[in-house]
Amino acid sequence: MVDWNSQAELILDATVFLKFMHVLAGLYIWEVATSLDFEWAFITGKKRFHYPAVFYFLNRYCLLFTMIGLLIALDTTTEINCQALYTFNQITGQAASGLASINLSIRTMALWSHHKWIVIPIIVIILGHWSLILQGVLVKASWVDGAGCQVTGSNNTILAATFIYSMCFDLVILLLSMYKLVLGVKGGRSQLMMLLFKDGLVYFIIAFLSNLLATVFIMLNLNAIMSVIFNVPAAIFSTIVACRAVRRLTKFSQRGPEVFSSTGHSFRVANPATSANTIGISPTTAVGRGTIKHKSDLSDGVHVQMQTFTVADEDRLSDYNSEGETQKTRVVDPEMGDAEISAEFKRPPY
Repeated sequence: MVDWNSQAELILDATVFLKFMHVLAGLYIWEVATSLDFEWAFITGKKRFHYPAVFYFLNRYCLLFTMIGLLIALDTTTEINCQALYTFNQITGQAASGLASINLSIRTMALWSHHKWIVIPIIVIILGHWSLILQGVLVKASWVDGAGCQVTGSNNTILAATFIYSMCFDLVILLLSMYKLVLGVKGGRSQLMMLLFKDGLVYFIIAFLSNLLATVFIMLNLNAIMSVIFNVPAAIFSTIVACRAVRRLTKFSQRGPEVFSSTGHSFRVANPATSANTIGISPTTAVGRGTIKHKSDLSDGVHVQMQTFTVADEDRLSDYNSEGETQKTRVVDPEMGDAEISAEFKRPPY
């Protein structure tokens, strides 16, 4: 049987921890570097800034600073204040996990049209989550001559409670989203709804499994190093999937209008700005609840007629368009007649 507290085992675990953290740091830095075009679009004004983007950027860069601090702690050859550095890494790393959950929570609140009976409980849950994240110093570290900064202990009770809380929080968010997207939708489901559902499900599975693995090793309490070795992967994987979900939703808004058929299916057509001569879409904004417009193109001897439904300003869908343009036109199947699209569903404001 392995003696997890023997000197030889501690040296081996420290070596594994060192190499594992370098692999994870490389993975996350690559993820950030390959998606910098998203930040650049905000800097150059191509995308309009909305308040949820604050949580997105905090999520990404809190974890980036955590990985930089961790590499400094692992690679420095000059004596430093290891406890202060590990305290910084612990707080920013757990904050990244909390911010990942917030990013998904914002989408869920938007799905429920910011209904107070959904928003208030979610905010209370978020506050409870952060009360655990900001508990204080949970990881102890010290400088060891010839070895550098070494983890010497951890508060396993609070760490385990934080990860278990995160799993329960993510489960609540998933259930609320599933109910709204699967059970609470009448008629056909749009591709936007399917995107939100798939991204939420993928996030939950990855975050739940990574948090579960971290919790298991915390509860086993094999030694100081093995108790925290999977904390960083949990933060990295949850941050990556949460930030990718935000970017996917933003890119979705750049596509053309969506066509709903009477069979309940939907598909997207080309951007109206580039295909108006082909399908005759009018970008005019209506003042009432909805209008039916007809337009013909006889330039090539072909008569094309389509019905377009324009959502009124009060549905505020333009508030959720990251491109800073009015994006309110939807194409309705002629078989549906005077169909009415409910304004209850709102796209999260990314």
